[in-house]
Amino acid sequence: MSGRSQDLEVVLPARRDAWAELGEVLGLAGVCLEGGGVVTHAGAAVAHYLVDDGPLALRALARAGFDAVTVRDVVTTRVSQGVPGSLGALARRLAEAGVDVAVQYSDHAGNLVLVVADEDLERCRRVLTADGTTVV
Repeated sequence: MSGRSQDLEVVLPARRDAWAELGEVLGLAGVCLEGGGVVTHAGAAVAHYLVDDGPLALRALARAGFDAVTVRDVVTTRVSQGVPGSLGALARRLAEAGVDVAVQYSDHAGNLVLVVADEDLERCRRVLTADGTTVV
């Protein structure tokens, strides 16, 4: 990846080929997807992908007619994946510090990707580094 990774959120149009078009547009623009996925909630499909160039992704998708697109900075960290309760303990520390996690997924390297409000980014990083958790 080049530069700082960001979360790309796209509310997909209600078309069978929207996900395919999303991938094609980003691929043609040279945007790498480093993790994430698509979920459907209340009838809307929403994609969240970790990208290596958020502004480029945003421009490419706007040119292709995707209008519900947001790019946000993220916090990435590691959890002890083989230790039961690691995720819950991490989530509890963040909740107690007043950090609202909007989206969580993993990247291709197994890092936990956290999407939080812009005003919570530094607090999230402080909480994670206070106990020795690695922020990547």
